[in-house]
Amino acid sequence: MWDYSEKVMDHFMNPRNVGEIPDATVVADVGNITCGDALRLYLKIENERIKDAKFKTFGCASAIASSSMLTEMIKGKTISEASAVTDDDIASQLGGLPEAKMHCSVMGREALEKAISIYRGQAKPPLEEGKIICKCFGVTDNKIREMIRRHDLKTVEEVTHYTKAGGGCGKCKPEIEQILAEVRAEMAKQTTRLSGPMTNLQRIQKIMEVINREIRPSLRLDGGDVEVIDIDNKLVKVGFRGKCVGCHASSVTLRDVVEKRLKELVDPGIMVEEVH
Repeated sequence: MWDYSEKVMDHFMNPRNVGEIPDATVVADVGNITCGDALRLYLKIENERIKDAKFKTFGCASAIASSSMLTEMIKGKTISEASAVTDDDIASQLGGLPEAKMHCSVMGREALEKAISIYRGQAKPPLEEGKIICKCFGVTDNKIREMIRRHDLKTVEEVTHYTKAGGGCGKCKPEIEQILAEVRAEMAKQTTRLSGPMTNLQRIQKIMEVINREIRPSLRLDGGDVEVIDIDNKLVKVGFRGKCVGCHASSVTLRDVVEKRLKELVDPGIMVEEVH
């Protein structure tokens, strides 16, 4: 028996926003009903704001609860604000999920990312691209690598918890082990380079890496972008591009997306300033 939080049980027994939106602006499907959990997410978008969100989920209590919580979290948000929601945010709002069920919150985040990509008329999300490693659940190497980095995964079992890869026939486990070793080695090298006080050059390199890998892809899903204008010690000056220019939520994006991620992944003392 899984040790579910009260919130998980509440959203499982009384799921919010179940059903279809007949005139949905976009519908996104993730997962596969023939081999595991599946989620269909409906969004009604008006003036770049999510006016309504509904879902249909095939899966366990965690999958239903995660889908329910996701729709509650994104309703009323702008596309830009919603694109900043992570799988960790979903799990946190539910009071936590059993480790073996973390892939359910990941599925919610993937559905949202795919819906925004479809809405923007863009290519399929990066995590869906790449080589299929787990044929049982259709998991790509890109997704496995991203989850290892994002959640600091250390074992094949942990990779399975977050992606389901390796949870079927198990034939892909050697490849997962190899990917895990490669990514962990890359992460170790990065940690070694950044051990001790960072030099200005190291800080600049890390800031650029985080912006290009963690921040820009999220903004581009919304048709926007961000460019680094200058870096003065721990003050980062940026300029918004595309649909982020003049957006009424740009100050929120600056603080809760750009500055927050740089503080988390580079230095808690970093401040970000928009340059017009």
